[in-house]
Amino acid sequence: MRVLAKDIVELAQKEAGKTIELAGWVHRIRELGGVSFVILRDRSGLVQLVLEGKTDLTLESVVHITGTVAINEKAPGGAEVRVQRLEVLSRSEPDLPFPVNGDMAKVGLDVILDNRPLSLRNPRIRSIFRVQATIIEAFSEYLRSEDFTEIKTSKLIGSGTEGGTGLFEVEYFDRKVYLAQSPQFYKQTMIASGLERVFEVAPAYRAEKHDTPRHLNEYVSMDVELAFIESEADLIELEKHLLAHIFEALAKKNAEDLAAWNATVPDSDRVFKAPTIAHDEALELARAEAVRGGQNTSTSSAAQGFFEISPEVERLLCAWAGREYGIELVFVNQFPRRHRPFYTYPASATHTMSFDALFRGLEITTGGRRQEQYQALLEVLPRFSLKAEDLKDYLAVFKYGCPPHGGFAIGCERLTQKVLGLSNVKEASLFPRDRRRVSP
Repeated sequence: MRVLAKDIVELAQKEAGKTIELAGWVHRIRELGGVSFVILRDRSGLVQLVLEGKTDLTLESVVHITGTVAINEKAPGGAEVRVQRLEVLSRSEPDLPFPVNGDMAKVGLDVILDNRPLSLRNPRIRSIFRVQATIIEAFSEYLRSEDFTEIKTSKLIGSGTEGGTGLFEVEYFDRKVYLAQSPQFYKQTMIASGLERVFEVAPAYRAEKHDTPRHLNEYVSMDVELAFIESEADLIELEKHLLAHIFEALAKKNAEDLAAWNATVPDSDRVFKAPTIAHDEALELARAEAVRGGQNTSTSSAAQGFFEISPEVERLLCAWAGREYGIELVFVNQFPRRHRPFYTYPASATHTMSFDALFRGLEITTGGRRQEQYQALLEVLPRFSLKAEDLKDYLAVFKYGCPPHGGFAIGCERLTQKVLGLSNVKEASLFPRDRRRVSP
């Protein structure tokens, strides 16, 4: 029966000399005095194998071994397996483009991504996606506990609910359709259907010509929508509970993965202390923070006015929150109407019931209350240069009654990036897609 590397120490302590089977990848080879020491890697970790004589193994070959467990304080973890039989299941070619067992910080990001099937074997890189798996699991777990229903929606749409901008065109038989920017239309449809509370974890697509460390053209969106809310404050409260649950799960399940990146997650009680600041006030606060930090405000128009929540503003606000509230998490609400889609519910003639969540210097969430009144939607369309006939499917959701509702989306890769302190969001995507990259 095959055992895992992580179980060898316990087995050696309890049953030294026990014969076991192991399988995995050859991670490292060292020959010393007629004995070969091989580090085997499997999904659980590393274990030392001891073989008599020299070996012709190559790094990254896949092997199956039979051997006996033994205590050895000098071995990684304090135990080893003395090999009786070794079978090479799949031999690796020796010309590796980089050492999988080495320091990947010394390997360029493009090389890492070009060789993704190989770079994912590196334990530290692989730990990124164990963290991400827990984020998705905890997100879904909490929402299910609050009576949300998980949905899966189509990613092929006939038109965009925001006028068709930023959409990827797709040849669909004899016509063009688009890749969905979000499940917005379908989330709202399910609210109107009577489910009231829904969520989805799925890809989303943005045809935006960015080339920055914070943008992807395909990403995993963790979407939430719920009915019978009064304002964006209800959504902010829900997201605080969600983030607190995610951080608790990461601290419990992924301590080793976090340690691999020298990363920490906020205490859950700190999440609930995160401030909410109105958009216009946030800009003024950012200006004050820029001055406080000694930035040259006389020559920087952004620092003088900060006319929008720019990346620099996001960093300044999170730094301020970290200093004042002990957590680099800020919710910015009351965005001006000109900065939000037509369906965002108005808080006044000039501002909306919408918000962004900023975490460790980066926007991870956008959301808000939606307009549920059919006539109000018809009236607002001309202000956004939109036509009712182009949005008839969307508008039909509200024609026969829809409760007050709203929702938000958390960018899974961005949250992963900021939890671990990664320098580029592409590092948090298994197979990132941007302006230049569509493979592997």
